Parts: sequence; structure tokens; C-alpha cells
Amino acid sequence: MPGLGTSFGRGGATTFLQDLPNADCILIQGSNFAEAHPVGFRFVMQAKERGAKIVHVDPRFTRTSAMADEYIALRSGSDIAFLGGIVNWLLTNERYFKEYVTAYTNASSIVVEAFKDTEDLDGIFSGFHGQNTGTTQMSQMGGAEGRGDAGGYDTSSWQFERDENGTPRRDETLQHPRCVLQILKRHFSRYTPELVESLCGVPQAQFLRLCETLASNSGRERTTAFAYAVGWTQHTVGVQYIRTASIVQMLLGNLGRPGGGIMALRGHANIQGATDIATLYDLLPGYLPVPSIRRDEQSLAAYLKTNTKPTGWWANTPKYVVSLLKAYFGEHATAANDFCFEYLPQLTGDHSTIPMTFAMKDGTIEGYFVVGQNPVTSGQNVELIAAGMDRLKWFVNVDAFENETSSFWKREGADPAAIGTECFFIPAAMVLEKEGTMTNTNRLLQFHDKAVEPPGDAVSDAWFFYNLHKRVRELYAQSLDPRDRPILHLTWDYEHEDERERRRGEPSVRKIVQEINGFNVRTGEQLRSFTQCEDDGSTACGGWIYTGCAPDKETLRARSRTGDEWVSPDWGFAWPANRRILYNRASAAPDGTPWSERKKYVWWDAQQNRWTGYDVPDFPPEKAPDAPATSAHGIEAHSGSDPFIMQLDGRAQLFVASGLKDGPVPTHYEPLASVIENPLYKQQNSPSAGQWRRRDNPENGAVNPEYPHVLTSYRVTELSGVYTRYIPWLAELQPEAFCEIDPDLAVAQGIRSGDYVTLSTAAGEIEVRALVSGRMHPLRIGGKRVHQIGLPYIFGNFGFTKGDTAGTLIPFSIDSNVSIHESKTLTCALRPGRRAARKALPQDKPVPAGERDPSGQPTLHGVD
Repeated sequence: MPGLGTSFGRGGATTFLQDLPNADCILIQGSNFAEAHPVGFRFVMQAKERGAKIVHVDPRFTRTSAMADEYIALRSGSDIAFLGGIVNWLLTNERYFKEYVTAYTNASSIVVEAFKDTEDLDGIFSGFHGQNTGTTQMSQMGGAEGRGDAGGYDTSSWQFERDENGTPRRDETLQHPRCVLQILKRHFSRYTPELVESLCGVPQAQFLRLCETLASNSGRERTTAFAYAVGWTQHTVGVQYIRTASIVQMLLGNLGRPGGGIMALRGHANIQGATDIATLYDLLPGYLPVPSIRRDEQSLAAYLKTNTKPTGWWANTPKYVVSLLKAYFGEHATAANDFCFEYLPQLTGDHSTIPMTFAMKDGTIEGYFVVGQNPVTSGQNVELIAAGMDRLKWFVNVDAFENETSSFWKREGADPAAIGTECFFIPAAMVLEKEGTMTNTNRLLQFHDKAVEPPGDAVSDAWFFYNLHKRVRELYAQSLDPRDRPILHLTWDYEHEDERERRRGEPSVRKIVQEINGFNVRTGEQLRSFTQCEDDGSTACGGWIYTGCAPDKETLRARSRTGDEWVSPDWGFAWPANRRILYNRASAAPDGTPWSERKKYVWWDAQQNRWTGYDVPDFPPEKAPDAPATSAHGIEAHSGSDPFIMQLDGRAQLFVASGLKDGPVPTHYEPLASVIENPLYKQQNSPSAGQWRRRDNPENGAVNPEYPHVLTSYRVTELSGVYTRYIPWLAELQPEAFCEIDPDLAVAQGIRSGDYVTLSTAAGEIEVRALVSGRMHPLRIGGKRVHQIGLPYIFGNFGFTKGDTAGTLIPFSIDSNVSIHESKTLTCALRPGRRAARKALPQDKPVPAGERDPSGQPTLHGVD
């Protein structure tokens, strides 16, 4: 999400699926769109029927590739070099949309003289601090165990020069040697077609053909859309993958325009909604930061000083924070007590899933809730996860089926008699057995009704949390301890309107959504727009970006079902403000007229003196195109031709001065486990990636001859995990775990399709069936022949289809920006035959206190 957020202002997809048919070209990379999002892929096929060029770039030839006009195979983990090559080609050949770039990006902004690029420091930006080996041995095991060689950045040398009013200095001619465009030219000059061929394995002729295709299908008259998924995110530099694609789209002028943008394909039906309202440890609903001790945010004033931006829409942060606190704590939240700000938790470091797992293993976490997840198959280093659960005092799993996590003590090699964890399994209702809302990859909120009653004792997850808090509050009802006030003061009035559901204890989803939408505290009237939120305690709002989805007590726009055409504002509710394409002011030229009649979308109506068009304008509706900045603060600091309202300067960010922990512009680093040395710089891996260098988390390291093959994980349509493994007709379609290998590798190792083979890494080994397939083929990388192996990650040992899980092979490591793992590019060994039975593994043994990281955290400087 920071990849899109720092580039444009928001972390969600900039466009929506129904707009894809308006594209003249669609580049799909980091996604097997047809297989992982088959319902949405119909819009790609509609685009193709209308004449759009469909290109798929992926390590494997997939069902998406089969539907594309051109398939480009590349080495897993090399996407930044590939996309960086496109950036270099566009700039070198001046094929970028210059008017758009000059007016709507920070290409003209001048960076301070202290900035030094990776070209100057051999792979590291100025401001780096922390230990750094700069060699291919950075991630090798050996030596002292503990935390990895990660470092951080002081971003003061990444800033822009500013005038006396604080406005960034610009050179609209784009010739100043320190303007962003010139920095990009120098930075990406190494990313030549020759490098792309050598590093990525993509023939120069095919790469150059793609560059021409993208440029020819972008500009005033034509637009290109990009689509990606977790194939880009699950890397130690995943944020920078997305940043590079964002730079390409900025240069081509495709943001905010029909048939353009970046379609961030979120997993399942509600991953977007889960992050919106808000399951990430460091975010409150609406993407407001959780207070942090490291930022000295112990008071509301200190928090707002840190997080309120002086210009742009985030200048409204106080309104959204105070309204959120009023929604949380109601009448107890007053100006006199900082609206109960002290009730919020304070971050002390990285509390994401992976550090939490090490904390369980090392005995500092005693209890664990797992709701709708199955980390003992979908996680990494799954034996370490299970070994950590062995040491818990209690564990609660809310799920519809028994799974590998709920019954971790049944795993191979475990001794249940030696495990003292008390386990509780709560049977959960499935989606058709409960009512609720989901927010899909379009940022689209939709309501679903209960179709059937859940079986037996199964309850909805909303029931579980609603009643859990009610019972906890009863236990604390007589407490006078100040630390218990957050429990007692939390608003919790969600009784269901239906008497039958109320007797069952089901909460009212309508009331929950109405609170998220927000209301006037005095009158009780629902808010119609987030512009009505105030910072004086007069409004309560549980998630400001959703304001407008329930604008009155009778209306729930998530239920809207009118039309499924291109732009239908009456189908569901898209945050924010029901806008379908974000930053759509950029669909018009600076003077407010459409860039072309063919790509007309939102424009200035001089007669009505307001923005109009086919969508809700993502811009102050009455700010004229020629309106000057009228203030140094808030949205008034932007002119009428600054489309990116969430940014400080109203422009898309080719160069990111703050908000990222690994660089202001993307640069290619090799994966932690790689088959080659980095040909660009001495710096092999991302210097700010987080690693746990301990014996229960062994790594392959770089250029390790014991693990000569590239391994990439993926999913298939027929199975998505434990739910589908319990459906016999789906299990029949994918009856056993397998890996895909190319015919040359199969011949070299004497493997036939259907044979058992063993895949191994330093972290573990698994047995799977071999699928010898032309969908995988070797690449010429750095002058040597490299084989890539594909491995589905959806298998486990519960259900009708069984098999070893890919997570056994993957060590823990994290991206410094979002703490996501690197599971899409690994290295491995392959041998014919079945693996040996698992015995007591190193991960099962406690790590001596002197050899563990007491905090359970990697070395990540400035993680907050």
C-alpha cells in the first residue's frame, strides 16, 4: 500500500475493474489475473474484444498468459530491473507524456544538494545508517546468531529545496541537474535493454517491442492500464516494485484517466475492507496511524503535530481522529480529556505477524487469536510457527473447518503430550450463513444477506467479537482501575433490529456500518460526506473514508444494485465519496478541458462553474482550473491544476522525499536468496530488509550452489486453501501437491511427470508430485542457464486433498516498509524421490536465551 500511497496519496487501486474495457493496452505483471481473479478477468477479455493489447509478464506461462496477446517470461525477483528498463527507454527516447509529467508530477521539483544516489554510493542512497556488509554473504548463515544486517535511512538528504514560503522550488524546463526528471534519467541509465536481457532473461527484441507497445498506447488519445497482485508485494522490495510501475504510469500519463491507472488486485472478497477498517497493527480505520512511543505521541496534541500534514487533504487529520475517538468512546470522549486519546494503544516497535511469531517462540506471548487464517499452511517457516504455538498458554481459533493451525499439535513430528497449550476452537459461519459487507479490489463496499442458517453452534465472526467484548466488560464492571476504562467506556450498542437475531446475540451490521459512516453527535443525523467531520467533538465517525455509504438511517448504499455498466454510481459504494477512478482531475488538461474527446472523463464546466463528468470528481468541485493557491495550509495550498489532493504539493511523486524506508526511487536489489550476484551494484540485497539470523530460521543465502534453482509460489483456481480442500469435487481437480518443472530439468534429473520429487531449502524440505510442463522453461541469466520451479502454496494435511505445504521451505524475512514476507522468489534444490519422515527438527528445540533476539524483532532502524 505505501507503493501506491506515497506515489499518489492513497493505497487503494486507482481504477476499477469495469473500466478495464476502456484500456488500449493492459500490462499484467505480478498477477495470474485469469486464475486468481477469474470473475474480474472478464473485463480484461472485454478489453481484448474491443481491440486492446493484452501483455502478461510472469515467470510461468499461465491461464492468463494463454489469453494474452503476448507473454513475456522473466526471472522471479527481477521486476524492478525490467520496469526500470522501461523507465530508461521512455526517458532516453523522450516517449513520455511531457505535458502531463510537467503539470501533474513532481518531475520539476529540485532535490537538495546533499542527496546522493545509488549511482554515487554503489547501491545505497545518502543517509544510510546501520551495519551493512555490501556483499553476497549478507544473508548467509554462520557466525553469531541473532538479528540480520539491516540498516535504515535518515531521509533529510532526500528533501526538496523550498522557498521562503515552504513551496518546493521547481524548474519547469526540466533541465536543472537536480530536478527529479534528471535524477531519474541518471538513476535508471544503467537499466538498458542489454541489462534487462542479462538480469531478467527477457530477449532485447521482445523487451523493446513491449516498450513501443506501452508508449504507442498512452498519451492524449490512448491509455494503458497496469494490473498486479501479490506476485509484486511478497518481496523484501515489494513496495518498490509497485513504485516502479507507478513511475512508468506517471511518465505515460495514465493516472486518473479512463482505461488507465493501476489495478491493485486484492485477494479474496474483503482484503481491501480488512485493511480499511483496520486489521493492520499500525493503522486505525481510514489509514490513520496508530500512536507510537517512538514518535513521542503520548498526547493528542503531540500525535496531531506529528501526523497532520500542513498542505493537501491530510490537513484534515484532526477532524478524522477526533471523530474516530468519539465513535469509539462516545460521551466519555471530551475536549477536557483529549477525547480519550490516552485509551489508544501505543506502538513500541514492529508488532506485525512475523515478529509476533518469534515472540511466541521465545515465550514472550502467552495467548493467540487466529480468525479466518491458517498460518501453519499459508505462513512461512511453518514449523517455527507451530513450535511457537507449542509454547503458548492458550490459543483460540475461529474457523469453519478443522485445519493445520487449529490442530497444530497433530502435525508430523510433534508430541502432543509435551504441548501444554490450551486450545479453543470456535465454529464459524461461512459467508452465505451470515449478513455483512465486504469491500473488494475496486474499493467497492457491497452488502450480502444471510442465505441459510449456520449449522450447529457455528456463529459469525461479528457475533464472536461482539459477545466477547460484552462478556469481558461484565468481568470489569466493578473495576475502579484507570487502566480498565477503555474496556468500560467503549461504545458497544449494536443490538440487532430483528428479534430473532437479537436473541441469538447477533449484532446489527446496519448499526455498525452507520457508526463507520459517522453521525452528528447532537442530532443523531448521519453524515453525508466526510467534509462534515469536525475536530470539536460534534461528530462521530468510525472510518472517514466510508462516509456517505449510509447517509441516512434508511439508506445503505452498499445494497445498491442498479446497473453493471462502465460507470455505475448506483452499484455499491466506492470509497472515498463513491469515486470510481481516483485522481480523476488528471483526466483533464491543466485548463480543465479533456485531454481528448476519446478519453473524456471529468472536466470543468464553465457554465456551471464546477467539475462534472462521468464520475464523482476527486477534487474540490468548485475550484476552477486557473484558481491559484490561496493559502499556505490545507487544500487551499493547491492550485486548480493540482490533481493529487492527498499529496503535500498536489502532484504525483516520481521521487518520494519521505514515507519510505528503503529509498526515494526504486533500485534493483537481488532477493535474499538469489542465483546470481547483483550486476548493478556491490550492494547485493536491500540494505534495509529485515532478517532473523537464528538457527530456527535458516536461510539459503545468495549464490549458494547447494540451491541452484529459482523457486516461485502461486495459487490455482480450483483450490484456495482449507475451505476448498474440504469440497470433494474441487479436491478431485487438484488431488495432490505438485510442482511444475521444465522438460530440460526433468530430463537432466531423470524425472517423469507424476513422479515424487523432494524440494529443499535451508529451512526444510517437502515432497510433491512433479508436473513436467512447457509452462516453465529455463532462462539465460548472467551468462548461465537458470531453471525456475513453480510451487502452489495451497496444500496441507486437512481436507480431501493433502500434501506438504510450500511454507515449510520459506524462511522469515520482511520488507522494511510493510513487514511483508519474501515468498514469491526463493532458491531451492530438487531431487527425485520422496523425502524422509520428519523427526525432531531444529525448529522444535527452544532457542537458548543467549542466542535469541530478546525483542523478537529484526534490525530495522526507524521502523516507526
